[in-house]
Amino acid sequence: MGFRSSFSLLRMVEAAKGLTGHAVVQQQIDTVLRIMGTDRTYGKGRPLVDALNDVAQGAILCGDFGFAQRFQRFAGYADGQLFLEVVEEYYDEDAQQRGEEFHRRMVALGADRAVAALDVLCRDNPDATAADARDLFRGIAQSADHLGVEAGEGGIRLSTREVRRLQQYGHLELVIQSLPRLVSVESARLLGDVLADADAGLLAQFLELKARRAGLAALRAAVDDPASSESALHTCLRNQAWIFGGAYVDELARRQYTPDTILDIPLLRADGSLHVVELKRANIESLVIRRSGHLMLGAPPHRAVSQAQNYLRTLDENRWTILADHGVDSRRASATIVIGHSRYVGGGIAPTEVAETLRTYNTHATRIEVITYETLLDSASRMLALSSEQQDSEAAEEPDA
Repeated sequence: MGFRSSFSLLRMVEAAKGLTGHAVVQQQIDTVLRIMGTDRTYGKGRPLVDALNDVAQGAILCGDFGFAQRFQRFAGYADGQLFLEVVEEYYDEDAQQRGEEFHRRMVALGADRAVAALDVLCRDNPDATAADARDLFRGIAQSADHLGVEAGEGGIRLSTREVRRLQQYGHLELVIQSLPRLVSVESARLLGDVLADADAGLLAQFLELKARRAGLAALRAAVDDPASSESALHTCLRNQAWIFGGAYVDELARRQYTPDTILDIPLLRADGSLHVVELKRANIESLVIRRSGHLMLGAPPHRAVSQAQNYLRTLDENRWTILADHGVDSRRASATIVIGHSRYVGGGIAPTEVAETLRTYNTHATRIEVITYETLLDSASRMLALSSEQQDSEAAEEPDA
């Protein structure tokens, strides 16, 4: 959709500044306001998106994750990924009131139409029962699938704003379609009872585990495809910091901290320091080679290590600037290179030999570790298995109602 900005965004950013007491975050918000300006041009573009993401990152470092999510959504709008109406319904009080009024009117209209439909049913069939009424409304609901939104005879014209609202409802429809289908009223009642009695913490853990399993399955499918590019693998690993272990708080929104360095996946450690993940293809035949009877890493991983060394050197040299501008400590940052998979290694080299060669190499390294996608997937799978066992154990310990 392209970069965006508006008076509404300016107003929401100004209101948000009064909601944080962290001086660093307030300074970052001032940077956003300077970019947007006050001459009603509302500066937009990549600088605004980066500045908004910097506020989100600063809030994460301060432990204010709700505030960080607010500015991540602002950045999503400025980057053209979210409609303004979606963001307004979260953070603009006037828009929230308009939305509530719209929904109240829709409910009232629906109730009025329902009464009219029942009046017709009773007029045409005085002996109609509650079952007949249910059948009537079930038929109305099913017929809604055949309604069209289009111009011309039999269609209707909608404003751009209403089309956007329908798109928002479309996202809800995707969520609803993923829910289990109810086969009876009794099933619906039982599901309602379960949700009413469910422990919110356990339910959140279940949903998180489900999302992680889906993410891991997508990554595994990409690794199994010999044609997968670095970009495809990066897409599967985006916002999946958990896969790399529990030492990392989150994936940072900003990927560029110096003019000549763009990081694949920057991770934040609990102490505020930076960890760099560099991604390469999984299908690399010369990951490990045999020379004069000895196993050693091939050229592709050595090039990746040299690239990571240059990243870390640049981050060290710019430590104070990065710390002052972005609140991230890049001095003595570390790196992980994810590259290759034993299934693609040629020369008759076994998976155990690949693993042993990498262990030997990493033993002599300090700030850079080289692992395969195979190792990454196996480690993440074990983490999920342990999390599932823990959740099952906690659920079993819950007292009966």
